[in-house]
Amino acid sequence: MYTGDSRRALGEAFAEAYRIEAGEENFRQSTFEAQQDRAWSAPVWISIGMEPALRSDGTLLKTVEEEMMAVACAVQNMHLVASAQGLAGMWLSNSVFKHPLVAQFVELAPHGRLLGFFFLGWPAIAWPQGERRSLGEKVRWAEAQ
Repeated sequence: MYTGDSRRALGEAFAEAYRIEAGEENFRQSTFEAQQDRAWSAPVWISIGMEPALRSDGTLLKTVEEEMMAVACAVQNMHLVASAQGLAGMWLSNSVFKHPLVAQFVELAPHGRLLGFFFLGWPAIAWPQGERRSLGEKVRWAEAQ
């Protein structure tokens, strides 16, 4: 988890990952600086990764798909808890947020996989009021024949 000044180093990691991905021909200084500043856009950043359990021979105990589904469920639960506390959050999982350089920065094990970051903070706008339809309008029950 990155809060306070630790976000400065996180922003630097995002920026360096961008530099690597962009290459010399596509590099833009303004985008590099935006990546440096990105970590300041929320007070809390949580790295999301998986370090699958391995057997003694080094093979995976479970499939990568099973591991990823477990992580997704955990992130969904975290998002629900945050929302219940009035916090806003979002899982970012593209580009620099999964880059190997950033995975190294967060000290993920070599057999691990960075799946992005969940950022968290107070909403910038009023929390929207939901309008829920009845369960009968959303669910179609299969009937035994």
